[in-house]
Amino acid sequence: MPYSTQLSEFKGTLGELIEEAPELEQFAGFIHSAEATDVLDNKTKELISLAIGVAVRCEHCILWHTDAALEAGATHEEVVDALKIAVVMGGGPAMTYAVDAYEILCALEEERAA
Repeated sequence: MPYSTQLSEFKGTLGELIEEAPELEQFAGFIHSAEATDVLDNKTKELISLAIGVAVRCEHCILWHTDAALEAGATHEEVVDALKIAVVMGGGPAMTYAVDAYEILCALEEERAA
């Protein structure tokens, strides 16, 4: 299944969960306000989020923030650079997730080019 489809399905299910558990809307609101671009631009925040997602080994975060970083204008090289920092902070386990993130990056770039 294409990564863009996986992401779309995940976002849909997340929306359903929030509908059933409206208390989660407060957390979603916090995310929205934290991602506001008052100081750091959106691309930088998405690259940071991606690096953290790799370091903490969150597969959904990796997919979400790789897509968001590309959407925010991050280049292939910028994403790879963020992955290097993730490995610096997360060590060997992060290296394996950086490989996953790299595969997602390449696949999403291919999907966008098609």
